Amino acid sequence: MLVGTWNLENLYRPGGPYGPRDKAAYEAKLASLAATLKSLSPTLLGVQEVGDPAALDDLVQLLDGRYRVLLSEYPDERGIRVGFLTSVFMNVVGDTAEFPAGLRPVQVDDTGRTADRMGRGVLAVHFSTRATWLTAAVCHLKSKLLGYPGGRFFPRDEGERARYAAYALQRRAAEAATVRTFADTLIGAGGQGVRVALMGDFNDEPAASTTQILQGPPGSEIGTPGFDHPDKGDARRLWNVAPLIPEEQRYSRVHEGRRELIDHVFVSHELLGHVVRAGTGPSREQSDAELEALPSVSDDPAERRDAPGSDHAPVWVDLRP
Repeated sequence: MLVGTWNLENLYRPGGPYGPRDKAAYEAKLASLAATLKSLSPTLLGVQEVGDPAALDDLVQLLDGRYRVLLSEYPDERGIRVGFLTSVFMNVVGDTAEFPAGLRPVQVDDTGRTADRMGRGVLAVHFSTRATWLTAAVCHLKSKLLGYPGGRFFPRDEGERARYAAYALQRRAAEAATVRTFADTLIGAGGQGVRVALMGDFNDEPAASTTQILQGPPGSEIGTPGFDHPDKGDARRLWNVAPLIPEEQRYSRVHEGRRELIDHVFVSHELLGHVVRAGTGPSREQSDAELEALPSVSDDPAERRDAPGSDHAPVWVDLRP
């Protein structure tokens, strides 16, 4: 069973301010996305940047009727939201954007405006069959791409850049804390025997402080001396599968020529024992050339408006029942 996450990059129907400018570019984008999905054949895929639900429906139509769609009811100001593509029946168990109690609003711009909720909601679903069961949540944290007043993507000076970088970091940290609190409700009070997967575009790498928040109690990370030693934190912990990805494949985006792993899958203690392998890229047995074809992006998102496919690679885990 393959479970994963993929940022679909501005999935809109053509003609609007963000999606492809014409039908030909739109159809090329859908065809590229569909080819990857057919190759991966996921049981459950968390998706991000669904700007137009109708566009996701168009994509599903290219997938031979295998998938149904579940979407969060909390889009951002551009209309993008998270969701799931699933080949099994699932029911929604949670969907929220509100900061948890005790977490105060954070400043988001020079005017002093604040936010008391995530830019995009976090959605959780559950399925249960005779063979297996799983609870999964998908999220999309605040981007590292900085936006400035007037729709600019480049600052007037270094002072403005530094301030808006701080606003973005504070917001991403608050959103990470919100998602972790949400994950706590899925894990439950005891945490034993619970199969939980948390996935999405976390917009930072595994060692980043914001990403680390999602792990919960520190210790026992994959690849550390404490990994094979049970402790009282295991029941509450989430493990990032990133260290299980082959090193040469350990990236999901290329920014200005630099490889980054900013999309992640976390699993609970019970589910960790069911992980067979983890990877990135458009197929389970992809060649290096397939992953290396991932485009390098800049700080100007408009450059890829008519580009096919996505600027992110899927990140996935194979799970045995």
